Amino acid sequence: MRFRDRQQAGKLLAHELSEYASAEGVIVLGIPRGGVPVAFEIAKELHAPLDIFLSRKLGVPGQEELAFGAIAAGDGRFLDEQAIASAGITPEEIEEVTRATAAKLQERAQLYRSGLPPLSIAERTVILVDDGIATGASIYAAICALREMKPIRLIVAVPVAPRSTCNWLRPLTDRLVVLYAPEHFYAVGQFYSEFSQISDDEVVGLLKKPRASAADE
Repeated sequence: MRFRDRQQAGKLLAHELSEYASAEGVIVLGIPRGGVPVAFEIAKELHAPLDIFLSRKLGVPGQEELAFGAIAAGDGRFLDEQAIASAGITPEEIEEVTRATAAKLQERAQLYRSGLPPLSIAERTVILVDDGIATGASIYAAICALREMKPIRLIVAVPVAPRSTCNWLRPLTDRLVVLYAPEHFYAVGQFYSEFSQISDDEVVGLLKKPRASAADE
């Protein structure tokens, strides 16, 4: 199964989530950057508010492309103890990388929201969206952080994720919606015909559209 692009994937997910259309207390959160175009289509179809939720991998010092965990807004953190032991990362290095990564998340949040406050999550049904999941570390950190914010219901919706990752994440959510869960998985991009990088400006523009529409109503 291949998706034409993120927009098509978002519309297909929206169809699976149609029971939440125009429902009170529903909010859609896209994980930047690639998850935001998918989340935008879902929010548009469901007539729900759209916001971002930031998570970022924790890179091994000196080998930043390798992850030993992930953090998310709201102090959610996932640590891969096996990766930490294998790389010989010290507790001090873990905290140093966590602080630096958290500062980057804060910078991203300010850039994307253009000064607007985050939407309230407490006592709402949250639909967390990305364009796909690979290992699941980043979205696991996001799930942990969101749980601390006391939503009524937490739904994770993605177009594609490995079957093994789905089995791991499903018990952590109130509902996991995945359109395609292959057993063999290399990278999220292999399941899209068009998978270009999303720019910061595109994220900002998509976030402004729903709020501007709501302000006009």
